[in-house]
Amino acid sequence: MTNFLIKSVRYLAKTFAYGAIGGLVVLITLFVIYLENRPDLKVWHDADLDAEFTEKSMIQSFPEYLALEQRLFAQLDEHIYAKIEPGDKRLINRYHRGSLSDPGRWSPNWNRSFELEREAPAAGVLVLHGMSDSPYSLRNIGERLNGNGAWVVGLRLPGHGTAPSGLTDVQWEDMAAAVRLAIHHLDEKVGDRPLHIVGYSNGGALAVQYALSALQDRAMPRIGRIVLISPAIGVSPMAGLAVWQSRLGHILGLHKLEWNDILPEYDPFKYGSFAINAGDQVHRLTAEISDQLEQHRLDGKLMEFPPVLAFQSAVDATVSTPALIAGLMQRLPEKGHELVLFDVNREAESEHLLSRDPRAEIVPLIQGGNLPFDLSVVTNENRKSKRVMVRHKPAGNAPATDEPLHLAWPPGMYSLSHVALPFPEHDPLYGGRKAGASPGIELGDIALRGERGALQIPAADMLRLRWNPFYPYLEQRLLDFLDLPHNPDTVD
Repeated sequence: MTNFLIKSVRYLAKTFAYGAIGGLVVLITLFVIYLENRPDLKVWHDADLDAEFTEKSMIQSFPEYLALEQRLFAQLDEHIYAKIEPGDKRLINRYHRGSLSDPGRWSPNWNRSFELEREAPAAGVLVLHGMSDSPYSLRNIGERLNGNGAWVVGLRLPGHGTAPSGLTDVQWEDMAAAVRLAIHHLDEKVGDRPLHIVGYSNGGALAVQYALSALQDRAMPRIGRIVLISPAIGVSPMAGLAVWQSRLGHILGLHKLEWNDILPEYDPFKYGSFAINAGDQVHRLTAEISDQLEQHRLDGKLMEFPPVLAFQSAVDATVSTPALIAGLMQRLPEKGHELVLFDVNREAESEHLLSRDPRAEIVPLIQGGNLPFDLSVVTNENRKSKRVMVRHKPAGNAPATDEPLHLAWPPGMYSLSHVALPFPEHDPLYGGRKAGASPGIELGDIALRGERGALQIPAADMLRLRWNPFYPYLEQRLLDFLDLPHNPDTVD
């Protein structure tokens, strides 16, 4: 009887296991079929531009990096612009010369690294864009910094500014190596003046990683201060798991599986399509930062970490706001660090429509004590007003104070977004109704209407806020933090 029971249990276990494996195979098969039914890949998804910089490139200086970049963009013309199919020669296609989305309409082409020189500079500032972005994303800030006395380098990170195919094999170490070249170049240009970094999204992660590495390597120029804008300090764990989808596609020869999104390329300075490898590299970079923070906590070097000013929307679909707080700000010892959080619009009475109200995370920070950083929350003066104030909670146990900001939520906005923070309303590409004249497409106020699911571009992408109504506050705080006073003669 005992043997019969054992055999029965084993039989049932095998049956269950085979059934589970079979079910998993069916689910994976259906998932692959679904992904393979997406739009076909184009030349800009497949092109191999081998002039791209990598950590192993025999490049020793930033001028050499720019020379290699020149060859890279020549390859872009030869292998992509000259080879697009007739059906892709549309009015809105980044890779069709003369289209509204052609980056060549802008002068200069902000997909490329830029350098804004300054006679007798007060500081050197490196500005670093995010993943799938380009130097355009920090163009406004870079020009403002330069107008207020800084020598500015806007670095085009490897894999960016050319074609989405550049993100299929780029490594975060390649980007970090390019950052080191740019910092050494700035150090030579500004002499004994301070060096700062302004990093947006993944550029913020690279800024933190560089500063942590410099604590250990004395040959690396030290950073004076760091400004983080929507920094990628923590991302969804799914970014680490999604790499298996890409590996499966590589094994099966199904290259569409290497892509998280396959979308039209309508934006001249940001890829529409997003390679799974790109998300994996952000995940790996954030893990490296966490390890370095722990290492320097143990060796007592975190007190040498430069002061940080971080700007973050309380709701962000790209990076984790709680990870920024717990993963960086609360791990740094008290040393003049500050976090600026942009709350949702409380006057809009949209809290009951939010999938998650950030109030549950903000209130304990404001009411609690012993924070190792200053906290400033940009929020409504009251629930009946669109006007906003800054609620400031100093580090330690000091009480919070309120200060009017003389800015207000525009009609129809319920929050900021990950992509909105570094852009003013007058930005010609991403700005609102007060946007400056654009030489091509305007994306800041676009909202096509029709049936859902009919367009390749998701409605959520079109409705995502692309400019910051509180940009003047962000800009002034940034200038003050870097000790570059506001210059009223600089054009807004």
